[in-house]
Amino acid sequence: MTTLPTLLVLDADPPPRLGRLTGRARIVHTDAAHLAERLPTADVLLVWDFASHAVRDAWPGDGPRPAWVHTASAGVDHLMCPELAASETVVTNARGIFDEPIAEYVAALVLAVAKDLPRTLEHQRERNWRHREARRVAGTRACVVGSGPIGRAIVRTLKALGVTTALVGRVPRTGIHGPDDLDRLISRADWVIAAAPLTEQTYGMFDARRFGVMQPSAFFVNVGRGRLVDEDALAQALTRRWITGAALDVFTTEPLPADSPLWDLPGLIVSPHMSGDTIGWRDELGTQFVELYQRWAAGRSLLNVVDKKRGYVPGH
Repeated sequence: MTTLPTLLVLDADPPPRLGRLTGRARIVHTDAAHLAERLPTADVLLVWDFASHAVRDAWPGDGPRPAWVHTASAGVDHLMCPELAASETVVTNARGIFDEPIAEYVAALVLAVAKDLPRTLEHQRERNWRHREARRVAGTRACVVGSGPIGRAIVRTLKALGVTTALVGRVPRTGIHGPDDLDRLISRADWVIAAAPLTEQTYGMFDARRFGVMQPSAFFVNVGRGRLVDEDALAQALTRRWITGAALDVFTTEPLPADSPLWDLPGLIVSPHMSGDTIGWRDELGTQFVELYQRWAAGRSLLNVVDKKRGYVPGH
């Protein structure tokens, strides 16, 4: 009798729909508290709770480790630790699920800010008829930082609105600027969009100096990772009006505490890490994992394999 591979699922609510794997895997569900004791029994780990740091904490323990770890997220910083990075375990991510939704979200922010929609809604609530002139989006400039699928989708969407875009990646190549061009590009940009993975090189890259380089009319958006941004420096930049405004969908601490001063910063739009979450997104994540599992069980090469040293899927 053939022994089925053990699939360990680090659960979140609602759990993934894995009915298609019935008879193809022995599925075991766990919470963060029991992850460490169950890791040695698993052939595959599905990190469905992509906000949890439990993998990073549990991985360094004793015993065997899964041959493959899949996270239902684009970023892998929440699970990566030196022991996992040095292991032979293959790590994959949810590349491809969030690209277009996040691009649409960024475009919505650009349009809403240019057309002053937040103040329009405020005036409506106050029954205040106040005519204003809005800004045109076509002809403005954007600098998108992060040349992966999400960054490229943002560029495509903004170009469709007539925005002149520049894309910045880890290394310069055709159509993509390198880090040495970043300061020059953000100094001329009306919209600066952070969509980079969190790595040693990108940690805190948007600091006081970078916000000081931006022009006073610039609007900053972060849909990458919270720790790309020095939040104290951003608060200073907004309070002193170094830039006109910002929108954060990701934060250093999530959920954002109710007593965080970020809630009340002038010109800051706060959203609860939702830029990529559209109706049906969990089902898409589950379907993607099932298809990857079928490839793995058939001995075929996996897609979306993360370079564990770099912290993202290479080749873009």
